[in-house]
Amino acid sequence: MLTKKTRETAARGDQWVFMAKDSLLDLPKKSEEGALFTRLRNPSTGEGALFLFSSHAQQLFEIKAFNEDYHSWFIGQSVQHDGRFFFATPMDSLFLLLYYLMKAEKEQGKFQPVDQVVVDEEFPSSSILLQCTQAMRSLHHVTTEKEIGNKKFYKYSKEKTLKWLKKKVEQTVKALKNSNICVGGAVHSATFIRSKQVSDVTEEGYTRYAHGLVSEYIPEDLSADLSKYLGLAELPGPAAQPPVKKRKLSDVPVEAAEDYTKSNTTELKSKKPNSKMTAAQKSLAKVDKSGMKNISSFFSPKSTSKK
Repeated sequence: MLTKKTRETAARGDQWVFMAKDSLLDLPKKSEEGALFTRLRNPSTGEGALFLFSSHAQQLFEIKAFNEDYHSWFIGQSVQHDGRFFFATPMDSLFLLLYYLMKAEKEQGKFQPVDQVVVDEEFPSSSILLQCTQAMRSLHHVTTEKEIGNKKFYKYSKEKTLKWLKKKVEQTVKALKNSNICVGGAVHSATFIRSKQVSDVTEEGYTRYAHGLVSEYIPEDLSADLSKYLGLAELPGPAAQPPVKKRKLSDVPVEAAEDYTKSNTTELKSKKPNSKMTAAQKSLAKVDKSGMKNISSFFSPKSTSKK
């Protein structure tokens, strides 16, 4: 459990530098309440990822880590070698529920109670998703519901899900504009011109960027369907590059290329006098060299005259 006491503990090798809201670190009224680090499935890949669940707030937080090479922390009188900086951001738990709903649709394709859908032997902590009240109230955005005997049954709806995801993209676009965040090709100058409104970013550019952000929380195939649903044209693939001509290598080893005073003399000697000349060599051959000195003469030792 994460409490205020955690921040006061003596420096140990397994502690982290973590930033979160003060409300997450407040001591709960009940001992069983608090903030819990747990591993759940990443809704995009299905792989395990670290999350923070606040039971008293009934809210799920995504854990992100900022990492730099050769970085550490000074904590008290000790050095924390793990230089990562962790921070928690609230996220919509419905994305994680959506993963299980889509999985149940592929495997069974029938209406089920949500507590039977969110069952994961590999990640047993996934049951805490049922405690996220806001996500549970939003199930109708991604499912078709049926109520039998005061009990609700759910079935994944692709049509409803795409409508819900479209709203997510639109909300993200609005947030990007309000925050004056540069997107598209303008991100290169965002470091230098942060507050200046970029005029060359189209509405499609914002939508495409927001689609990419939302796609980090949904499977790849659903991301592709969402792109079509948003009317985003497929981006052209990278232009085919002309084949690179391979340099013809001689059988004699060439010495270090950095040493320009040496050359592959064996290869030069093996060339025949009547070999074809390049255009540059032909032009050089036509130059009148009378009165010119060979370049090597400038580097030869000067002759000294005897007195």
